[in-house]
Amino acid sequence: MVDLGTGGGELLSHLTPLPPFSCATEGYLPNVPVAKKKLAPLGVEVIRTYCDDNYAIPQRGALPFRDSSIDLVIDRHESFKADEVLRVLRRGGVFITQQVGSRTKSELNEFLGAKIPEVKWTLATAKAQLENAGFSIIEEAEAEPRAIFKDIGAVVCYLRIAEWQIDDFEVAAYEEKLRQLDSHIRKNGIFEAHNHLFFLRGVKR
Repeated sequence: MVDLGTGGGELLSHLTPLPPFSCATEGYLPNVPVAKKKLAPLGVEVIRTYCDDNYAIPQRGALPFRDSSIDLVIDRHESFKADEVLRVLRRGGVFITQQVGSRTKSELNEFLGAKIPEVKWTLATAKAQLENAGFSIIEEAEAEPRAIFKDIGAVVCYLRIAEWQIDDFEVAAYEEKLRQLDSHIRKNGIFEAHNHLFFLRGVKR
């Protein structure tokens, strides 16, 4: 089994017992030692993939595994190349992924007058990619659960961390709109947005 983009290994460490050969990939350098510390006692190797100028695999999204060598690939919020996942899976192998869609918290972008990401990442888009690569989809789901902000500090903190939400976010540049949002929250108690999540389970034909 391979866990793509394991982060700090939090999810994988709760899926015990694991298959005899289990490993994880992680591209964000600060997460790598955290994941290794958490997963090493479980016999899981953490493989650093790509992220900075000093380390690169041949192609973004390429996986460092032999053809048809893996039974199960799991992926929570990590980007993937459908043909690469298909390549490393054995026939009948399974790919399970939960993804964050492009409509996540788009209400924030709209309120602040920021551009909405142009790339449309949805269940339909991901499903088409997997089917075109050679997967049979056997389970799928999509949901938009609420995401509540109770003060403007939480909004600013989120936007500073989640650089993909508003890629040009700076407090000074959005100050007027942030003050309007602060007033909205003070008046209504919350600012309500929605996450956009979807799930797919596919089998290599």
